[in-house]
Amino acid sequence: MLLRLAPLIFVLLWATGFIGAKLGAPHAEPFTFLSIRFLIVVPIMVVIALIWRSKWPSSTGSLHSLVTGALIHGCYLGGVFWAIDNGISAGASALIVGLQPITTALLAAPFLNERLTVRHWSGLLIGLAGVALVLFPKADFSSSGTSPETVGACIVALFAITFGTIYQKRYATGTSLLTGAVWQYTGALLVVGLASLLFETRAITWDMDFIIALVWLVLVLSIGAVTLLMVLLRQSEVSRVAALFYLVPAVVAVMAWGLFGETLGISQLMGIVLVAIAVILASQPTASNKS
Repeated sequence: MLLRLAPLIFVLLWATGFIGAKLGAPHAEPFTFLSIRFLIVVPIMVVIALIWRSKWPSSTGSLHSLVTGALIHGCYLGGVFWAIDNGISAGASALIVGLQPITTALLAAPFLNERLTVRHWSGLLIGLAGVALVLFPKADFSSSGTSPETVGACIVALFAITFGTIYQKRYATGTSLLTGAVWQYTGALLVVGLASLLFETRAITWDMDFIIALVWLVLVLSIGAVTLLMVLLRQSEVSRVAALFYLVPAVVAVMAWGLFGETLGISQLMGIVLVAIAVILASQPTASNKS
């Protein structure tokens, strides 16, 4: 039952990350914010792994987890947070990163031998249209913050999470979830920590909004949602898991409507319906798994 509910729970938890980022981002620079987050997560995961007596990976397995973490948590989150901090709208950045299911499906074929059917491609394309309807009203590409640098950072983030999920599926699914997460967040910390030292002042405003956002992102996102993502990658084809990310912008739009009073127009409601249809189509087993 937990595995059947895992995709829905993952989407709901992952979507709250954007709300948490919006709450905490004004109080710290992006790489500093992420560095503090990962500095807290790593020792928590070490303690949990020791309590559960999880098997620690070999040097090769540790290296694979480091690479996965550097891509999924370091480069992906670092790129998105930096772009938003430098002026691009959250909608525009989410629209760019929303291409992930398409890029993942394209690369899963040569790297993982996942052959998609016409039904899967239809779902992926319908999902892309749905995401565009949900986000386009808020994707202000005319703003001064939408520069080649910020768009480029989002594109880097897009390919980082694409290659990160494929790399995890191919090389690191045999590693313990708990001990693998320790190395993943260590890899992420190396990326954002170095960026923070090189490019930021590392000033932080420790108020209640920042603390709440930090606790939520550490416990719910870094431990809860990411563990579910690793479980899903073990159980399913990477292209099917990637299709779940289509649901995230729709869920974020609904959350922002309920929490912050943001508008939710007809086009966005239509987009949510299209996204739901897309995930149903794209979540069917691929041709490589049919007997």
